[in-house]
Amino acid sequence: MARWGSGRPRRWALRRVAERLHPDGLAALLRPASTERDRRVRLAADGKSARGSRTRTRTAARLLAVIDQDDQVIAQLRIPDKTNEVPCLREVLGLLDIEGAWVSADALHTQRETARFLVEDKKAHYLLTVKLNQPALYARCRRLPWEKATAKYCGRTEGHGRKVLTVSHLDFLYARQVARVIRHRTDKTTGKRTRETVYVITDPPSHQAKPQDISLALRGHWHTKNKIHYVPDTLWDEDRSRNRTGHGPENMATLRNTTPNRLRTTDATNMAEAVRDRPYEPFTAPLDLLGIPR
Repeated sequence: MARWGSGRPRRWALRRVAERLHPDGLAALLRPASTERDRRVRLAADGKSARGSRTRTRTAARLLAVIDQDDQVIAQLRIPDKTNEVPCLREVLGLLDIEGAWVSADALHTQRETARFLVEDKKAHYLLTVKLNQPALYARCRRLPWEKATAKYCGRTEGHGRKVLTVSHLDFLYARQVARVIRHRTDKTTGKRTRETVYVITDPPSHQAKPQDISLALRGHWHTKNKIHYVPDTLWDEDRSRNRTGHGPENMATLRNTTPNRLRTTDATNMAEAVRDRPYEPFTAPLDLLGIPR
Protein backbone atom coordinates (compact mmCIF):
# COMPACT_ATOMS: atom_id res chain seq x y z
CA MET A 1 0.00 0.00 0.00
CA ALA A 2 1.28 3.43 -0.87
CA ARG A 3 2.30 5.68 1.99
CA TRP A 4 0.78 9.09 2.23
CA GLY A 5 2.80 11.89 3.73
CA SER A 6 1.57 15.36 4.58
CA GLY A 7 -1.80 14.52 3.03
CA ARG A 8 -0.32 14.03 -0.45
CA PRO A 9 0.58 10.87 -2.40
CA ARG A 10 4.24 10.37 -3.06
CA ARG A 11 5.64 10.84 -6.53
CA TRP A 12 6.33 7.17 -7.10
CA ALA A 13 2.73 6.31 -6.15
CA LEU A 14 1.33 8.69 -8.75
CA ARG A 15 3.72 7.27 -11.34
CA ARG A 16 2.57 3.72 -10.56
CA VAL A 17 -1.09 4.72 -10.93
CA ALA A 18 -0.36 6.29 -14.34
CA GLU A 19 1.47 3.15 -15.45
CA ARG A 20 -1.38 0.80 -14.49
CA LEU A 21 -4.50 2.75 -15.51
CA HIS A 22 -6.15 1.48 -18.68
CA PRO A 23 -5.58 4.24 -21.27
CA ASP A 24 -8.94 3.79 -22.99
CA GLY A 25 -10.80 4.27 -19.72
CA LEU A 26 -8.83 7.36 -18.75
CA ALA A 27 -9.24 8.90 -22.21
CA ALA A 28 -13.00 8.24 -22.19
CA LEU A 29 -13.32 9.78 -18.71
CA LEU A 30 -11.49 12.96 -19.72
CA ARG A 31 -12.82 13.26 -23.27
CA PRO A 32 -14.07 16.83 -23.85
CA ALA A 33 -17.73 17.56 -24.42
CA SER A 34 -16.94 18.87 -27.91
CA THR A 35 -16.99 15.25 -29.13
CA GLU A 36 -20.78 15.52 -29.32
CA ARG A 37 -21.75 14.99 -32.95
CA ASP A 38 -23.48 18.33 -33.44
CA ARG A 39 -20.18 20.13 -32.87
CA ARG A 40 -18.01 18.00 -35.11
CA VAL A 41 -17.08 19.86 -38.26
CA ARG A 42 -13.39 19.19 -38.86
CA LEU A 43 -11.08 16.59 -37.37
CA ALA A 44 -7.33 16.34 -37.88
CA ALA A 45 -5.09 13.37 -37.08
CA ASP A 46 -1.36 13.43 -36.46
CA GLY A 47 1.27 11.37 -34.67
CA LYS A 48 3.86 12.33 -32.05
CA SER A 49 6.72 10.44 -30.39
CA ALA A 50 7.22 10.53 -26.61
CA ARG A 51 10.98 10.87 -26.94
CA GLY A 52 11.75 10.42 -23.27
CA SER A 53 10.24 6.92 -23.26
CA ARG A 54 13.01 5.54 -25.47
CA THR A 55 15.25 2.88 -23.91
CA ARG A 56 18.29 0.93 -25.08
CA THR A 57 16.11 -1.93 -26.25
CA ARG A 58 12.88 -0.17 -27.19
CA THR A 59 11.96 2.71 -29.45
CA ALA A 60 10.07 5.72 -28.14
CA ALA A 61 6.32 5.33 -27.68
CA ARG A 62 4.42 6.88 -30.60
CA LEU A 63 0.96 8.34 -30.10
CA LEU A 64 -1.71 9.12 -32.68
CA ALA A 65 -4.01 11.95 -31.64
CA VAL A 66 -7.17 13.46 -33.14
CA ILE A 67 -8.17 17.09 -32.57
CA ASP A 68 -11.42 18.85 -33.45
CA GLN A 69 -12.16 22.28 -34.87
CA ASP A 70 -11.94 23.77 -31.36
CA ASP A 71 -8.30 22.59 -31.08
CA GLN A 72 -9.20 20.03 -28.41
CA VAL A 73 -7.63 16.57 -28.40
CA ILE A 74 -10.65 14.26 -28.44
CA ALA A 75 -9.00 10.86 -28.94
CA GLN A 76 -5.57 9.29 -28.68
CA LEU A 77 -4.07 5.88 -29.29
CA ARG A 78 -0.63 4.42 -28.68
CA ILE A 79 0.72 2.86 -31.87
CA PRO A 80 1.96 -0.71 -31.29
CA ASP A 81 5.68 -1.24 -31.91
CA LYS A 82 5.20 -3.60 -34.88
CA THR A 83 2.76 -1.49 -36.86
CA ASN A 84 2.28 2.10 -38.01
CA GLU A 85 -0.29 4.90 -37.97
CA VAL A 86 -2.34 3.67 -40.94
CA PRO A 87 -4.44 0.93 -39.23
CA CYS A 88 -4.39 2.87 -35.95
CA LEU A 89 -6.22 5.81 -37.54
CA ARG A 90 -9.16 3.55 -38.33
CA GLU A 91 -9.03 2.14 -34.80
CA VAL A 92 -9.00 5.49 -33.01
CA LEU A 93 -11.80 6.90 -35.20
CA GLY A 94 -13.85 3.73 -34.93
CA LEU A 95 -14.96 4.67 -31.40
CA LEU A 96 -16.23 8.11 -32.41
CA ASP A 97 -19.44 9.21 -34.09
CA ILE A 98 -18.01 11.34 -36.90
CA GLU A 99 -20.81 11.22 -39.44
CA GLY A 100 -20.59 14.24 -41.73
CA ALA A 101 -17.23 15.40 -40.34
CA TRP A 102 -14.26 16.26 -42.52
CA VAL A 103 -11.19 14.22 -41.47
CA SER A 104 -7.76 15.41 -42.58
CA ALA A 105 -4.53 13.43 -42.37
CA ASP A 106 -1.04 13.62 -43.81
CA ALA A 107 0.37 11.73 -46.80
CA LEU A 108 0.99 8.50 -44.87
CA HIS A 109 -2.78 7.96 -44.62
CA THR A 110 -3.53 8.47 -48.30
CA GLN A 111 -4.66 4.86 -48.70
CA ARG A 112 -7.72 3.40 -50.40
CA GLU A 113 -8.73 1.44 -47.30
CA THR A 114 -8.66 4.62 -45.22
CA ALA A 115 -10.85 6.39 -47.78
CA ARG A 116 -13.26 3.46 -47.88
CA PHE A 117 -13.44 3.32 -44.07
CA LEU A 118 -14.23 7.02 -43.73
CA VAL A 119 -16.82 7.22 -46.50
CA GLU A 120 -18.56 3.86 -46.18
CA ASP A 121 -18.20 2.88 -42.52
CA LYS A 122 -18.17 6.27 -40.79
CA LYS A 123 -20.22 8.31 -43.31
CA ALA A 124 -17.55 11.02 -43.08
CA HIS A 125 -15.42 12.92 -45.60
CA TYR A 126 -11.68 12.77 -46.11
CA LEU A 127 -9.02 15.33 -46.95
CA LEU A 128 -5.79 13.50 -47.78
CA THR A 129 -2.43 14.86 -48.86
CA VAL A 130 -0.61 13.41 -51.86
CA LYS A 131 3.19 13.46 -51.84
CA LEU A 132 5.96 11.41 -53.41
CA ASN A 133 5.37 8.47 -51.07
CA GLN A 134 2.57 7.70 -53.59
CA PRO A 135 4.51 8.29 -56.83
CA ALA A 136 1.84 7.03 -59.24
CA LEU A 137 -0.96 9.02 -57.61
CA TYR A 138 1.28 12.09 -57.35
CA ALA A 139 2.10 11.85 -61.06
CA ARG A 140 -1.60 11.62 -61.96
CA CYS A 141 -2.33 14.70 -59.89
CA ARG A 142 0.51 16.58 -61.51
CA ARG A 143 -0.65 15.71 -65.05
CA LEU A 144 -4.19 16.98 -64.53
CA PRO A 145 -5.20 19.89 -66.81
CA TRP A 146 -4.68 22.60 -64.23
CA GLU A 147 -4.69 25.32 -66.88
CA LYS A 148 -8.40 24.55 -67.45
CA ALA A 149 -9.36 24.76 -63.78
CA THR A 150 -11.73 27.65 -63.12
CA ALA A 151 -12.19 27.37 -59.35
CA LYS A 152 -9.47 29.31 -57.60
CA TYR A 153 -8.86 30.69 -54.15
CA CYS A 154 -6.00 32.76 -52.82
CA GLY A 155 -5.43 33.22 -49.11
CA ARG A 156 -2.49 34.86 -47.43
CA THR A 157 -1.22 35.10 -43.90
CA GLU A 158 2.01 36.62 -42.67
CA GLY A 159 4.90 34.83 -44.35
CA HIS A 160 2.60 32.22 -45.85
CA GLY A 161 0.49 32.22 -48.99
CA ARG A 162 -1.53 29.56 -50.80
CA LYS A 163 -3.51 29.10 -53.96
CA VAL A 164 -6.04 26.30 -54.58
CA LEU A 165 -7.34 24.99 -57.89
CA THR A 166 -9.88 22.20 -58.10
CA VAL A 167 -10.86 19.64 -60.73
CA SER A 168 -13.51 16.96 -60.59
CA HIS A 169 -11.85 13.66 -61.54
CA LEU A 170 -9.07 11.42 -60.24
CA ASP A 171 -8.54 7.66 -60.15
CA PHE A 172 -8.80 7.31 -56.36
CA LEU A 173 -11.58 5.78 -54.30
CA TYR A 174 -14.52 8.25 -53.98
CA ALA A 175 -12.32 11.19 -55.00
CA ARG A 176 -14.43 14.01 -56.41
CA GLN A 177 -11.99 16.90 -56.22
CA VAL A 178 -8.27 17.46 -56.34
CA ALA A 179 -6.64 20.63 -55.08
CA ARG A 180 -3.21 21.95 -55.92
CA VAL A 181 -1.90 24.00 -53.04
CA ILE A 182 1.03 26.33 -53.59
CA ARG A 183 2.58 27.47 -50.34
CA HIS A 184 4.97 30.39 -50.10
CA ARG A 185 6.97 30.69 -46.90
CA THR A 186 9.34 33.38 -45.71
CA ASP A 187 11.86 32.68 -42.96
CA LYS A 188 11.63 35.76 -40.73
CA THR A 189 15.16 35.20 -39.45
CA THR A 190 17.03 34.74 -42.71
CA GLY A 191 14.57 36.29 -45.15
CA LYS A 192 14.81 33.19 -47.33
CA ARG A 193 11.68 32.44 -49.37
CA THR A 194 10.62 28.92 -50.35
CA ARG A 195 7.81 27.48 -52.45
CA GLU A 196 6.15 24.09 -52.08
CA THR A 197 3.45 22.43 -54.19
CA VAL A 198 1.16 19.90 -52.50
CA TYR A 199 -1.82 18.01 -53.90
CA VAL A 200 -4.89 17.22 -51.81
CA ILE A 201 -7.79 14.89 -52.64
CA THR A 202 -11.24 14.92 -51.12
CA ASP A 203 -14.58 13.22 -51.71
CA PRO A 204 -17.21 16.05 -51.49
CA PRO A 205 -18.18 17.54 -54.89
CA SER A 206 -17.50 21.18 -55.71
CA HIS A 207 -20.96 22.43 -54.70
CA GLN A 208 -20.40 21.02 -51.18
CA ALA A 209 -16.73 21.92 -50.73
CA LYS A 210 -15.49 25.10 -52.33
CA PRO A 211 -11.79 25.97 -52.69
CA GLN A 212 -11.91 28.28 -49.68
CA ASP A 213 -13.37 25.42 -47.61
CA ILE A 214 -10.49 23.18 -48.63
CA SER A 215 -7.99 25.91 -47.78
CA LEU A 216 -9.59 26.43 -44.35
CA ALA A 217 -9.51 22.69 -43.61
CA LEU A 218 -5.87 22.46 -44.64
CA ARG A 219 -4.93 25.39 -42.45
CA GLY A 220 -6.76 23.72 -39.57
CA HIS A 221 -4.84 20.50 -40.16
CA TRP A 222 -1.50 22.25 -39.92
CA HIS A 223 -2.58 23.68 -36.57
CA THR A 224 -2.21 20.15 -35.19
CA LYS A 225 1.54 20.64 -35.25
CA ASN A 226 1.15 23.41 -32.67
CA LYS A 227 -1.67 21.89 -30.62
CA ILE A 228 -0.30 18.33 -30.40
CA HIS A 229 3.45 18.97 -30.47
CA TYR A 230 4.33 22.49 -29.41
CA VAL A 231 1.92 23.09 -26.51
CA PRO A 232 2.77 19.93 -24.46
CA ASP A 233 6.48 20.45 -25.04
CA THR A 234 6.30 24.09 -23.97
CA LEU A 235 4.00 23.72 -20.97
CA TRP A 236 5.11 20.36 -19.58
CA ASP A 237 8.50 19.69 -21.23
CA GLU A 238 6.95 16.47 -22.54
CA ASP A 239 9.92 15.35 -24.63
CA ARG A 240 12.04 15.04 -21.48
CA SER A 241 9.52 12.96 -19.56
CA ARG A 242 11.12 9.64 -18.54
CA ASN A 243 7.85 7.83 -17.93
CA ARG A 244 8.28 4.69 -20.04
CA THR A 245 6.75 1.77 -18.12
CA GLY A 246 3.37 0.17 -18.79
CA HIS A 247 0.70 2.62 -19.97
CA GLY A 248 2.60 5.58 -18.55
CA PRO A 249 3.47 7.39 -21.82
CA GLU A 250 -0.06 7.46 -23.22
CA ASN A 251 -1.76 8.16 -19.89
CA MET A 252 0.58 11.06 -19.12
CA ALA A 253 -0.02 12.44 -22.63
CA THR A 254 -3.77 12.26 -22.00
CA LEU A 255 -3.38 14.15 -18.72
CA ARG A 256 -1.17 16.78 -20.34
CA ASN A 257 -3.74 17.32 -23.07
CA THR A 258 -6.61 17.61 -20.60
CA THR A 259 -5.52 20.94 -19.12
CA PRO A 260 -5.28 22.81 -22.48
CA ASN A 261 -8.57 21.20 -23.50
CA ARG A 262 -10.30 22.56 -20.42
CA LEU A 263 -8.61 25.95 -20.63
CA ARG A 264 -9.78 26.42 -24.21
CA THR A 265 -13.38 26.09 -23.02
CA THR A 266 -12.73 29.24 -20.95
CA ASP A 267 -11.65 31.10 -24.11
CA ALA A 268 -8.02 31.11 -23.00
CA THR A 269 -5.68 31.77 -25.93
CA ASN A 270 -2.29 31.92 -24.18
CA MET A 271 -1.86 28.51 -22.56
CA ALA A 272 1.32 29.40 -20.66
CA GLU A 273 -0.29 32.47 -19.10
CA ALA A 274 -3.48 30.57 -18.25
CA VAL A 275 -1.52 27.78 -16.54
CA ARG A 276 0.50 30.29 -14.52
CA ASP A 277 -2.69 31.96 -13.28
CA ARG A 278 -4.33 28.79 -11.97
CA PRO A 279 -2.03 28.24 -8.91
CA TYR A 280 -3.38 31.49 -7.42
CA GLU A 281 -6.62 29.56 -6.78
CA PRO A 282 -5.29 26.06 -5.96
CA PHE A 283 -8.42 24.84 -4.16
CA THR A 284 -11.06 25.99 -6.63
CA ALA A 285 -9.45 26.29 -10.10
CA PRO A 286 -9.04 22.52 -10.70
CA LEU A 287 -12.65 21.85 -9.69
CA ASP A 288 -13.92 24.62 -11.96
CA LEU A 289 -11.92 23.34 -14.92
CA LEU A 290 -13.24 19.80 -14.44
CA GLY A 291 -16.80 21.00 -13.91
CA ILE A 292 -17.00 19.53 -10.41
CA PRO A 293 -19.43 21.34 -8.05
CA ARG A 294 -17.86 22.74 -4.90
